[in-house]
Amino acid sequence: MTEVPEFSLRRIAVPAFGPSLLFGLGEGAILPIVALSVRDLGGSVALAALMVTLIGIGSLVCNIPASILTTRYGERWAIVGAGVWCAIAMAICMLVPHLAAFAVGVFMIGMAGAVFGLARQSYFTEAVPFHYRARALSTLGGVMRIGLFIGPFISAAVIPFAGLPGAYGVGCVALILSAIIALRMPELPGDRHATVITAEAAPPPPTIRAVTAGHAKIFLTVGIGALLVSAVRASRQAVVPLWAEQIGLDAATTSLIYGLAGGIDMLVFYPAGKVMDRKGRNWVAVPSMIVMGVSLLAMPFTHGTKTLLLAALLLGFGNGIGSGMIMTLGADYSPSAGRAHFLGLWRFMSDLGSTGGPAVLAGVTALFSLASGIWCTALLAFAAGGVLWYWIPRTAKRPRDSSLRSG
Repeated sequence: MTEVPEFSLRRIAVPAFGPSLLFGLGEGAILPIVALSVRDLGGSVALAALMVTLIGIGSLVCNIPASILTTRYGERWAIVGAGVWCAIAMAICMLVPHLAAFAVGVFMIGMAGAVFGLARQSYFTEAVPFHYRARALSTLGGVMRIGLFIGPFISAAVIPFAGLPGAYGVGCVALILSAIIALRMPELPGDRHATVITAEAAPPPPTIRAVTAGHAKIFLTVGIGALLVSAVRASRQAVVPLWAEQIGLDAATTSLIYGLAGGIDMLVFYPAGKVMDRKGRNWVAVPSMIVMGVSLLAMPFTHGTKTLLLAALLLGFGNGIGSGMIMTLGADYSPSAGRAHFLGLWRFMSDLGSTGGPAVLAGVTALFSLASGIWCTALLAFAAGGVLWYWIPRTAKRPRDSSLRSG
């Protein structure tokens, strides 16, 4: 029997993490200027806000189709296709000066994000041994965040010379490079798409309905926790700038606070993944939500730059240590047969949380106050921590030896 070589994250770093860095960079380059582009094309402020949500809607509705595409064509080709599709979408936004075409392009970006996110998660679940999984997926999430962080700075340097379309040009280039690098991703060991199998020998993959029914308990327990985590994470994006405006801070100060919190967020993803691998998922999942909940509870009591910065840094730290947590849990519970379908449903629940969290924040704020909305988000964080604390150890299972592969 041939000895399986020791797995090394470094060995697959460029082909596996490179596409995620560039995909994040491409998205980051255009996210800050989507609303500005709508206004530049003659759209109203309300239409600009609606257009921004199309990315999330595109991702939400395409998670299940993404699982079908990944099952049919394989993870690597799904990643390549998502990069090309997203580049085409950004080219439409850049070259067709019409609001309807722009809306189509923005929606396509969300579609590409769904396919890319599912395929990369499925790839790493297969390629990385269980005892490295959390570190790999935490690094994957961290690399994507680094790209999202860098992208706006590159587009900001290009816009003075090329205008708003220049940002979409940056995105196109980054995404084409992402697709090219993804072509160099190693084939999965025993990949069903890399090996010719006769129709008689290949069992039919389970349907989405069968995967849903067979794993209903997971979706209704740990899946609810993942939904709540996503709701808190999405809401935090609005909390800091809204409260900064509430206490009278200017835009430059707000941006600085937001950026510093994002920097803390990016520094802690690998150590958190290492803890998850060595101690267990709950050692990071629960503290992440508790820290975020405490920081959100404290935020309405801040009244100046220093105190808000401290609360924002704590919020960034809590979010950062949870980097890759949702992907890791999805990978842990996903079955070998029907994995893409399971992850598509898992990501659908996560995206429901990402959509619903800001809606809850907005609704409570409209009915009561911004402070009440922030405190409600803190309660969601504590609820998420409680659900994960209770259900992860009661549903966790060691994956079969057949899934402990080298990449």
